[in-house]
Amino acid sequence: MTKVLVVGGGIGGLAAALAASRAGQSTELFEKAAVFGDVGAGIQLGPNASRVLRGWGLSKGLDQLAFAPERLQVRSAVSGHTLGELRLGSFFAARYGAPYITVHRADLHGLLLAAVRQTSAVLHTDCAVEGFAQTAQGVTVQTSLAAHEADAMVAADGLWSATRQQILGDGMPRRTGHLAYRALVRQSELPEQLRSRNVTVWLGPKMHAVQYPVRGGEWLNHVVIIHGDAPDDFQSWDHHANRADLGVALEGNCRALHSLLEATPDWRLWIMHDRPPLRGAYEMAQGRVALLGDAAHPMRPYLAQGAGMAIEDAQALEHALKDAGPKSVPSALQQYAQSRWQRNASVQARALRNGDIFHAEGLVRWGRDMAMKFVGEKLLDMPWLYGFEASAHHRH
Repeated sequence: MTKVLVVGGGIGGLAAALAASRAGQSTELFEKAAVFGDVGAGIQLGPNASRVLRGWGLSKGLDQLAFAPERLQVRSAVSGHTLGELRLGSFFAARYGAPYITVHRADLHGLLLAAVRQTSAVLHTDCAVEGFAQTAQGVTVQTSLAAHEADAMVAADGLWSATRQQILGDGMPRRTGHLAYRALVRQSELPEQLRSRNVTVWLGPKMHAVQYPVRGGEWLNHVVIIHGDAPDDFQSWDHHANRADLGVALEGNCRALHSLLEATPDWRLWIMHDRPPLRGAYEMAQGRVALLGDAAHPMRPYLAQGAGMAIEDAQALEHALKDAGPKSVPSALQQYAQSRWQRNASVQARALRNGDIFHAEGLVRWGRDMAMKFVGEKLLDMPWLYGFEASAHHRH
């Protein structure tokens, strides 16, 4: 049996630990926080990701916690008019064999944590990883408490991954120049006309907003992304000022959008960072160490696939580790990286491009709106993205 150490207990790390356990390997996970948890608000999971979770036996939990929106609507933030629509719900589930779902991050995290706890994986909290050393024979991971020997290390330690720095040394993620404001509000507290059972995307000049139901439809998740740089004193930032700041940023947009803003009191601010698209498999695995999720390929949220790609990575890891003995770990991790890097790079690149299209001004915006009006469903449905099955792309 091969021993696998996973660094990071977020969605990517838990998915990786579940995958390694499912592959029959001895698995330990290290999380630096004292308790497992996830901050943030909602996430969207396309059929490409929900299919993996269902394959892992999580359908029942997902059905209880998630929401399957009926359609995706694209609206103009300026006029409020609908620009285009994509049928989701049963249409999408039939087309792709799995549903398009929206879920609260903490609910998905809790579901994965419960699944990992049903395996033989050992979980350590309050245990920061300080570094690692690898040889041809194995990898030693140094934590704040002890040194651990293993055959493989999978780093899912997120955007600010220290493991990535030790392998690639490519510096800090870049600031995107975009700010994300996020909020959750109970639907019962919203005026009737602001409640929703759909994913709604509002496109405006240099901004866009997204809203969708989570927690079985009881809550509405809002994200508004604008251009701007965060204050230098961001660590001590007073989030109470966010609604007023956002109101100023959204001036000139339609009444419906302002009504949503006014009906939602608490907004949290995130400074958005990313990295350029992956350039090769070496950015995802070297020797006995692999990167997964945001540690490998942080992306802008304009395709709603950050969590989806981490989940796909974990499934590819499961395939690669299936029959891997201690000696064959480097080739298994190489196979994992080879099967994933181009897919992740194309999603990163498309998310970048979407940001330009979403926030367009002038003629580009006019052209986008016309295209959306005439071939909206065709533009919004992406078989290359949603129809992807790792098993079909798995190289033996």
